[in-house]
Amino acid sequence: MDESEPLLGARREERRANGRCRWSLRTPNMDPRVVEDLRRRLKYFFMNPCQKYKARGRKPWKLMLQILKIALITAQLVSFGLSNEMMVTFKDENLMTFRHLFLKGYKDHQRGGHVLHTKYDVYDHIYYIIDRYIKLQNLTVGNLAYERVDGEYTPLLVCQEFYRNSNIDPGNETFYIDPHIDTDCFSIYPVLPLDNNSQATPLNFSLDFRRLLSVNVYFTLKTINLQTVRHHELPDCYVFHVVITFDNHAHSGSIKVGVGNDVTINECRDWNVEGTSGKNDYLLLFFDSLVILACFTSLILCGRSVINGIHLQFEFNTFFHAYYNKIVTMLDRMEFVNGWYILIIFSDTLTIAGSAFKIGIQTKFMTSYDECSILLGTATMMVWVGVIRYLGFFKKYNILILTLRAAFPNVIRFCCCAAMIYLGYCFCGWIVLGPYHDKFRTFDKVTECLFSLVNGDDMYATFMKMPDNGYMVWLFSRLYLYSFISLFIYMVLSLFIALITDTYETIKHHQQEKVPVSQLQAFIAECRDEPESGRYQTDEEPLSCCLLSCFCCRCSKKI
Repeated sequence: MDESEPLLGARREERRANGRCRWSLRTPNMDPRVVEDLRRRLKYFFMNPCQKYKARGRKPWKLMLQILKIALITAQLVSFGLSNEMMVTFKDENLMTFRHLFLKGYKDHQRGGHVLHTKYDVYDHIYYIIDRYIKLQNLTVGNLAYERVDGEYTPLLVCQEFYRNSNIDPGNETFYIDPHIDTDCFSIYPVLPLDNNSQATPLNFSLDFRRLLSVNVYFTLKTINLQTVRHHELPDCYVFHVVITFDNHAHSGSIKVGVGNDVTINECRDWNVEGTSGKNDYLLLFFDSLVILACFTSLILCGRSVINGIHLQFEFNTFFHAYYNKIVTMLDRMEFVNGWYILIIFSDTLTIAGSAFKIGIQTKFMTSYDECSILLGTATMMVWVGVIRYLGFFKKYNILILTLRAAFPNVIRFCCCAAMIYLGYCFCGWIVLGPYHDKFRTFDKVTECLFSLVNGDDMYATFMKMPDNGYMVWLFSRLYLYSFISLFIYMVLSLFIALITDTYETIKHHQQEKVPVSQLQAFIAECRDEPESGRYQTDEEPLSCCLLSCFCCRCSKKI
């Protein structure tokens, strides 16, 4: 290995020398000012903002704008995050309230969920829900109220879904069933004032449990989120469309009971908060507008830089083809397309869209909290990732960026190969272990469980939760888990780390030798002008701008 290094260095120097000779022999009549001008422009294009300031005295507006934008977007995200947290907490707490109010004997964190096993329990729970709904105003400690439409209360609906016709006799192992599903509903209206000694509506319904698929109880309640007043925000009016489901699709003797709700957030019709004005709302709207303006300006500046890079790339390609009769590689062409600018443009687009959603939420025009949080969260993540670009101006930090960029293609290819093995284990675990293990019950749970095992999480619990009902399945589970953990932790992850480490060593070796690794870098390295030399301060039209016309003239003469 040590004997080969001088030989490789000698060959590298020979190739560089031969390359310069070929270029000079190819262009005996070439104006050297054209070449130096293009080299100087290329070197200036790839300078960092501080070097460009030294070269031409232009202030780094994009750099200052990005720093300002980071502060603005982060402050905006924190403000929206607090508001979104209050909204989500309010929805979750109300859902928990509905479970305690309408499910008989409900307990928090109940293992296996709320399950019923007898007909009496099913009827008792349905009557219990109806009774609690009618007496809601005397029971709840919250600001819950019935919904009214055109002055009339919205009723509670009890709907049962069942097979149209069936004749099932397990004793004789015979059955007849019509798979078409029918639905039967009845309504119950809340009556005020309430009379505890009488029922509001006589109930006369029965359930055929042999045909029954589910019983769904629907009702609508309204409330106001008052906690936002403490944070100088106007309260929102919430409409909860609650559904309580008795699920009997499995016909296994266990009916699972669950509570779900669909929330609609509206602007309250008539509101008055003592001692407040709309000043805070106007300030938030102004701040969001300022964020949109900053991002739009950044988008224009970065877009202009990308366009200039594409033009310079076209000019460099034309130059090489005209004077050196060489084709610029795709890797060198991609050097002109700054990926950080593409990231910033994408981030600015998401921030503008998220800020528009946030303005719509603040003005109560829309209630798309989830969409807004996804847009602003992704944009903020990209903005902070973009900070790495400015750290890359320092040599000690730049090696991380170069390693990530160089290792990315190999990492993607490696992950594609590893994914085939991973998916094979996922499908196998889902089919074989799914009926016996909760973590392998569905395909998405299998992928999450195996990913946790790869990272060394929850290994012992995964082994212990496998029931030993059958010896074959138990033995297969041990072989399955041991082989997966051994393969991915000891081999796949080790190869993955080695792949990145090898790329890091290669980049570090190139930095120490300072050898140009591409045709473009070798061409730019011929320019010895420092940023402080004053050679970059020119307003004249670049000499290399006539390359295309000269090239066309040469081609016409040959023809």
